[in-house]
Amino acid sequence: MDRLTIRNARLLTLGGPGPRRRAGLSDLGVIERGFVRCSGDRIEQVQAGDPEPCGGLELDVQGRVCMPALVDAHAHLCWGGDRWSEWDRIRAGTPWPEILASGGGILSTVRATRAADLASLAQGVRSRLHAMARLGVGATDAKSGYGLEPQTEARMLQAIQEAAQGSPVIVKRTFLGGHAIPPEDPSWPERLAREVIPDFARRFPDIVVDAFCERNALSVEQCRAVLRAARAAGLGARLHTDQFNSLGGAEMAIQEGARTVDHLEAATPDTVRAVAASTVIAVLLPCSGYALDGRYAPGRALADEGAAIALGSNANPGSAPTVDLRFAMHLAVRHAGLTASEAIVAATRNAAFALGLGEEVGALKPGLRANLLVLEDRDERSLVHAFAAEPPRHVVLGGRLLQT
Repeated sequence: MDRLTIRNARLLTLGGPGPRRRAGLSDLGVIERGFVRCSGDRIEQVQAGDPEPCGGLELDVQGRVCMPALVDAHAHLCWGGDRWSEWDRIRAGTPWPEILASGGGILSTVRATRAADLASLAQGVRSRLHAMARLGVGATDAKSGYGLEPQTEARMLQAIQEAAQGSPVIVKRTFLGGHAIPPEDPSWPERLAREVIPDFARRFPDIVVDAFCERNALSVEQCRAVLRAARAAGLGARLHTDQFNSLGGAEMAIQEGARTVDHLEAATPDTVRAVAASTVIAVLLPCSGYALDGRYAPGRALADEGAAIALGSNANPGSAPTVDLRFAMHLAVRHAGLTASEAIVAATRNAAFALGLGEEVGALKPGLRANLLVLEDRDERSLVHAFAAEPPRHVVLGGRLLQT
């Protein structure tokens, strides 16, 4: 069995049970000088000091930071076409909801995705996963949601699966059938809950169900029906909510047992307290605020109230055209009030739990998957405060050293 040892490293272990909150949200589990030994695709040892010789590849990283690979808790990786033409409107000050209402945004990508075949969709996902791996992401969400009818949504989920099979990145598929309401089918949210989710639960039993609760998307009660249909079908559920307006979606998602509430830029103090008092994970997506309207989720208030916080790139063709989770970490510190340590926990340990992968990735711990990074620096804060930076010095996914 192949062995890989990383020695003479500053280790961020990030262990411990469950999603991190309060003081745990900034506890990196530092070992000032130690080693990680990987055997096959698993971590075998994480200890202070020097390793005993055992053969295999050994990297002396000379005091650099070694930490778990990043985990992207929210990403839209499958679509057809592009939306670069919308950016002139955005930069001219056209509000994003107005772009959506005029047939742009999500609905523009829906038209292009419906016209795309399986091979082209899979190739797009494959290229994005490759870019994410180079930047240190070892596990990610990958959503459908640009079909808004069963045939295209199924094709997107199939494309994600095909791309994931050839990637070292762990991919969790999310069925975002409730992303918007197509103009030609105003009854889509009801059909989604009544017919499509039960059918997809049989066809794609690994999926999690998601929806977008917003004035130009699904209402609170339409989203409630979607989440209840997911639960009845034995599937996990998530919710995009409180991005532009506070409609009560986050509180409803908590009531319905959702795993995450994502966005929260418009969350009120009451919503912050409700999220913090629940088991739901708040997934912050600051790349959208950067791209669209300069609004960011109240990360500091969520952390201080005791919420479990995760981070996602929100990679998509419109409101967050990036696959670099490190930039989301930077923005979460610069604009959402998190500390560097909190952003690291949110993009590793807590993001793993947001994806249902808390016992598989997101920490340096024997038995977990050997997904880890070595930074160029000896101070982990460089990962957060730098931006537009070079890839990590080393990326190891599934115990294999990538050529970055």
